[in-house]
Amino acid sequence: MTLLEDTLAAIRPVDMSLEPSIRAHLDDLCKPPGSLGKLEELAMRYCLAVGSASPKPVACRICVFAGDHGVTAEGVSAYPSAVTPQMVQNMLQGGAAINVLSRHVGAQVSIVDVGVAAELPAHPQLGRFKVRAGTGNIAREPAMTMADACKALEIGIEQAGAAIDSGITLLGTGDMGIGNTTPSAALLAALLPIAPRRVIGRGTGIDDQGLERKREAVMRALSLHEAQLADPLRCLSAVGGLEIAGIAGLVLGAAARQVPVVVDGFISTAAALVAMRMRPPVEDYLFFSHCSAEAGHSAFFEKLGKSPLLDLRMRLGEGTGAALAISIIGAAVRVYLEMATFSSAGVSGRV
Repeated sequence: MTLLEDTLAAIRPVDMSLEPSIRAHLDDLCKPPGSLGKLEELAMRYCLAVGSASPKPVACRICVFAGDHGVTAEGVSAYPSAVTPQMVQNMLQGGAAINVLSRHVGAQVSIVDVGVAAELPAHPQLGRFKVRAGTGNIAREPAMTMADACKALEIGIEQAGAAIDSGITLLGTGDMGIGNTTPSAALLAALLPIAPRRVIGRGTGIDDQGLERKREAVMRALSLHEAQLADPLRCLSAVGGLEIAGIAGLVLGAAARQVPVVVDGFISTAAALVAMRMRPPVEDYLFFSHCSAEAGHSAFFEKLGKSPLLDLRMRLGEGTGAALAISIIGAAVRVYLEMATFSSAGVSGRV
């Protein structure tokens, strides 16, 4: 079997038999039962995901996958593709928003080049695993071959495994790739499924003419690759992106090892949806960090009946929403692990 096949086979739903013991501990903490609201829900979900009523303290890493997109030739982005490697360099120098927020919440950051259309110099925080120099133009050809899609997925799986082997207990997703809201919209339209107009937005801030070009590009892509869209792997290969595949692989690899993942914004959500469609129990291991201001993200939550932790009208990507949510999840787990119980503190319980 391949690494991808082995990983898919290893993913199981969380063990709900742990819920009573986790709930008993939460209710024994020195507070009225349920008084910490969603923090208690987060602690419960985290414990179930890691499969323990006595989890290890949280250690976090945000993995930012980077790749370029041939569909930018259709005029779907306000920025040129040259910005992708420039922003990766900025991240490696510690100057991007994800660096600032990760330092703030105490999370590690790693950058993974799976498809940047430029050669990047070696750096300790950069994983150079380029599958190819950007995707094809999805409005006119497949994004990548099935072999390329599987390779990018397996790179993500390997990144999850390496992080977990180093002691990471909570992973976050991030992306960098000019033009990547276009394939993300195509993936959401195909895999939710949902009307394309509901998931096509302005991305980095395109004008009305750019938005119309983007809509046309997505519609052409969905029509051109219609025969591939029902299968999540084939759909990813036809209309996705290399960094999207890397993120999907990270999600799958983490779920196979019972490690939860904090999903960032619109692009990471498209990747998570691919993973969920490939292996539905993946959903048990996901925390959706925030609702992006990018059109279509709220439609995803409505369609699947889910709620993100935050809604700050952000639309940057990079893993910035994941970083902020990691802070809240980490707080919930610390309360669960460090707060005194009624029995240990000698405090009288409820009469």
